[in-house]
Amino acid sequence: MLNRKLLTLSLTSLFGAALLQSPVLQAEELPPAIKKIEAKGAKIVGSFDAPSGLKGYAAQYHNRGMALYLTADGNVLVGNLYDADGKDLSLAPLQKLVYAPMAKEVWANMEKSNWIQDGKKDAPRTVYLFSDPNCPYCNMFWEQARPWVDSGKVQLRHIMVGIIREDSPGKSAALLSAKDPQQALLAHEKAGKASTLKALSKIPADVQAKLDANAQLMNDLELSATPAIFYLDDQGNLQQQQGAPSPDKLVQILGPK
Repeated sequence: MLNRKLLTLSLTSLFGAALLQSPVLQAEELPPAIKKIEAKGAKIVGSFDAPSGLKGYAAQYHNRGMALYLTADGNVLVGNLYDADGKDLSLAPLQKLVYAPMAKEVWANMEKSNWIQDGKKDAPRTVYLFSDPNCPYCNMFWEQARPWVDSGKVQLRHIMVGIIREDSPGKSAALLSAKDPQQALLAHEKAGKASTLKALSKIPADVQAKLDANAQLMNDLELSATPAIFYLDDQGNLQQQQGAPSPDKLVQILGPK
């Protein structure tokens, strides 16, 4: 479930249109005013009780969560509703009906992607990152994470892409098709700038399909740079970090040493 921090970031930077496939609310007939908003592109994914005689609807619009409130006379108010104490009454319904399902779908899609394991299989914490073999900040994060990975506390899953240089796809393909991808990635990252990893001049069709799928997932998430890091915080909320994190951020991503 996404927390308030990700709400303020908006889904534009985190969830792409291809992931917004939640079924439109079918259990009840939508009021005319809500239907008109639906016709403008909003996806009505659920309804909820609201105070002061209002009926609440949770919607996805332009990759964002949006609360709609139907008044007794059939008009619609759009936006977050606050009580007298300043509490956001729209937050919980949007978390439940919009953000939590989308976060679950993003995590599931990353689990199904083509990644290389870095760390013990039974590590209690898993962190995903979109990684390019030519990305210096990916290598920086790899170095930063060593104490957690080497101690068995964290498993990194590198979703390999090729976006930085002309030979990036070939290098990612070389890692994915290696006899032991985990060892190949270890050698490449450990060497840093001195890496001797050579790009495949001709990428096999099955490996190209894996790269294409990873690229599509990255595009669906509207990401444009590596590393893009995804993790679950201590409350199970999906979080994102773009770029190599600062030292104080490392503990949030990887947990205590």
